[in-house]
Amino acid sequence: QVHLVESGGGLMQAGGSLRLSCAASGRTFGINTMGWFRQALGKEREFVAAITWSLGNTYYADSVKGRFTISRDNAKNTVYLQMNTLKPEDTGVYYCAANLGPLGFRQPNLYAYWGQGTQVTVSS
Repeated sequence: QVHLVESGGGLMQAGGSLRLSCAASGRTFGINTMGWFRQALGKEREFVAAITWSLGNTYYADSVKGRFTISRDNAKNTVYLQMNTLKPEDTGVYYCAANLGPLGFRQPNLYAYWGQGTQVTVSS
C-alpha cells in the first residue's frame, strides 16, 4: 500500500504561481513513476505531468509545458508541482498518483494509488 497526501492548492489570480506537494508513505520502494492529474468540473481526469522515481525523467501535457515543473525529493518521498503563469483553464482538483506497475505515465489506469486531491482555482 502507498498512501499519498497532497497539499498546496488554493485560489490564485491568472498569471500567478502555486506549488503543490505530494507526500508518499508506505511501500514507496515499489514506485516507478509519480504523476499529477487534474479534473475540472464536468470533465474527465487528465494527465498533467509525471516523473520517474529513480532517474527523474519528466513528462508534461502540452497544455502545461513550459509553465509547470514536476520534481521529486526521494529522501522526503515527496513530489512537487510548481505551477507558474497560471490560467483560468488550469482550475480543477489536482491529484497525485503512484504507479508501481507497468511502465507508462499518461493513462490514469496505470496508477494504483491516488491522493485525495487538492483544489486549485485560478481567477481571471
